[in-house]
Amino acid sequence: MLRLDSVSRRFGEQHVLDGISLTVPDGQLLSVVGPSGCGKSTLLRTIAGLLPAQEGTVTVDGTPVTGVPERLAVVFQEYGRSLLPWLTVRDNVALPLRRRGLGRAARRAEAETILERVGLHGVARRRPRELSGGMQQRVAIARALVCRPSLLLMDEPFGSLDAGTREDLEDLLLEVHRADETTIVFVTHDIDESVYVGDRVVVLSAGPGSRVVRDLPVTLPGERDQITTRGSTAFVTLRTEVGRAVRAVRGAPPEGPR
Repeated sequence: MLRLDSVSRRFGEQHVLDGISLTVPDGQLLSVVGPSGCGKSTLLRTIAGLLPAQEGTVTVDGTPVTGVPERLAVVFQEYGRSLLPWLTVRDNVALPLRRRGLGRAARRAEAETILERVGLHGVARRRPRELSGGMQQRVAIARALVCRPSLLLMDEPFGSLDAGTREDLEDLLLEVHRADETTIVFVTHDIDESVYVGDRVVVLSAGPGSRVVRDLPVTLPGERDQITTRGSTAFVTLRTEVGRAVRAVRGAPPEGPR
């Protein structure tokens, strides 16, 4: 589904991405972690075609990316800025369907169906400002899913939410992933979250010139639970391995007894 070959990106004299190569199979959920400022968001925007790869190539479903690919959707962390405040929740979700040539009634019907799927039954006629932060992010996720994307990019989508809401949305993401088998690239700074939702975790080095330093398969069961999964030996072992890799690229001393 997704292939990056020696992708590099600079902003002026600042080297942000340095020869990143990745292959993401169809239907995989790839978590990307790394220290703050390492270029995670730049990587996502390059995959989305919002920024050009100055060196190397990005290929989605066999086609080189030269602009925003078809059947691609993005969910950003700043849900408040991504929703149009003058539109209802239903019309925010239905907005991408205009490109498919659907009539207004059909767009609204599809929007209401996906709103129910993400647990937002009964809020279609409300405005985004009338909803909590977690509900607004569910609206943003619904809008991304309404076009049935083959590739979904998520840029720290739960980073500004409280712990309980974050866990609910992590579980919603896993439900969607299991049901639709959508290929997902999920950027997060939260190590535990990267392991809990991912099929695989990639760790990026600190900048300047970020690179892939670890690529770890997640060997947890497909069916996951916030309590049981996070308490399992397999989860603790893997989150420790990812945590050590992130601390190493930050130049922090390894964890251990004091």
